[in-house]
Amino acid sequence: MTAVRLIDIRDVPLSLDEVYAAVTDPLAGGICVFVGTVRDHDEGRDVAALGYSSHPTARDRLRDVADRIAVECDVVALAGVHRTGDLAVGDLAVVVAASAAHRAQAFEACRRLIDELKTDVPVWKHQTYVSGDAAWVGSGEDTRVAGTD
Repeated sequence: MTAVRLIDIRDVPLSLDEVYAAVTDPLAGGICVFVGTVRDHDEGRDVAALGYSSHPTARDRLRDVADRIAVECDVVALAGVHRTGDLAVGDLAVVVAASAAHRAQAFEACRRLIDELKTDVPVWKHQTYVSGDAAWVGSGEDTRVAGTD
């Protein structure tokens, strides 16, 4: 079985159980799971809601990232899913997991998977603040706009 067992970009709620199950294996002595959730603040501002959108190649790019990590890290399995669409405070935005024979390898692979997903996969966050302002966050440029979009 391939080490990359679940990769997806979806517009439906994410399941921790699904991602955990994807990396569960008798060979694994350690499983590390990271869950990113929508928080109610960002850089000192109150967040009302946010939406994620992605490029059509996002799933393939996530697969490339996971395949690279699977080769470079000593893992048993990897899984990652990212949400798109409108999300509320508290919703799951991203879930990634790695399993390995030992915890150190599981932690390393899980951290690399979320970090490289954030830098290499074209998924963008549009945040709406309680004040009514909105911004595209993490796009590499200042894209704050006054009022609602």
